[in-house]
Formats: sequence, structure tokens, C-alpha cells
Amino acid sequence: QVQPVESGGGSVEAGGSLRLSCALSGRTSGVYTMGWFRQAPGKERDIVASIAWNGGTTYYTNSVKGRFTVSRDNAKNTVYLQMNSLKPEDTGDYYCAASRYLHSDSPRDYDYWGQGTQVTVSS
Repeated sequence: QVQPVESGGGSVEAGGSLRLSCALSGRTSGVYTMGWFRQAPGKERDIVASIAWNGGTTYYTNSVKGRFTVSRDNAKNTVYLQMNSLKPEDTGDYYCAASRYLHSDSPRDYDYWGQGTQVTVSS
């Protein structure tokens, strides 16, 4: 069993920055991709970014390219999401998830989910 635990959310003004962390516990040998998802109020959960657990290949949804950076520290079993130049539309609950697939942007392909951390960006 793999358990992601997110931290680092909060409230910030537009243009500000936040860094989210996701600590992964349990048996990580079957994890190939870590993803960050965002769910705004009343909307579906969509992928924001992902990173290969080994090798570091990254993916970003278009709306965050150039502003967000996903990274990992395998020694610490931790994945990060650095969010810069935040916009009000970045507001939502952010979830970290682990997948057995090499890459997927579908929540259905992610097996293990954290509890989420809230990010609020005010204008």
C-alpha cells in the first residue's frame, strides 16, 4: 500500500508563490508516475502536472506551463509542486496521486491519492 500525504497549501494573493509537497510512504516499487491534480469548486478533478518516479520526465497542463514546476526527491520519497505567478483560477484543492502507469493524465489511472490540500489565490 502506498500513501501520499500533501502539505503546503494556503492562501496567497495573485502573483504570489506556494510550494506543495507530497511525501510518499509504503511500498513505492510499483510507482511509475506521480501526478498533481486540481479540483476547483463544482468542477472535475484535472491533472496539473506529473513526473516520472524514475527518470524525471515531466508533463504540464497548458495553463500552468512556465509557472509551475514539478520535481522529486527519491531519497526522501517526496514530490514537489512549485507554483509561481499564481492566478485566481489556480484556486482549488490540490491532490497528489501515484500511478502504476508511465504517464497518464486521467485520474482513473492513479491508484493512490492523498487527502488534498487547499490553495486559494485572491485577486
